[in-house]
Amino acid sequence: MRTIILTVLFFAVFVTAHAADLSVETKTLLNTSNSWDGVAYERYPSGTPELTVLRFTIAPNTALPWHKHPMPNVAYVVSGELLLEKQDGGAKKRLVAGDVLPETVNSIHRGVTGETGVVLIVFYAGVKGMKLSE
Repeated sequence: MRTIILTVLFFAVFVTAHAADLSVETKTLLNTSNSWDGVAYERYPSGTPELTVLRFTIAPNTALPWHKHPMPNVAYVVSGELLLEKQDGGAKKRLVAGDVLPETVNSIHRGVTGETGVVLIVFYAGVKGMKLSE
């Protein structure tokens, strides 16, 4: 009887441990210390951390205003297409669904949508009271 109980317990632990392995798949979408234009991130802002995640839905054929971000942030393209432009130097990068973009910090840029518009999820790593863009 003791052998049966130990066997059942071992089987339950084994199946539970391996079932967890089978039900979760991990894929790294981004791992970087630089923004998309190759500039290294210097540091996070000092103060009490405040994380913000926004979902943007931007209409087709829209040019966003020129702006900059005072903190590191990352954009994930859910659907559509976006052309990112830097004001200084004119660097450009085209993004499509599934792309992940490490944004620039304190560098003026804008996004321009294509014929279908774009849906973005953007994660900002700032501090309490800090504006997300200027």
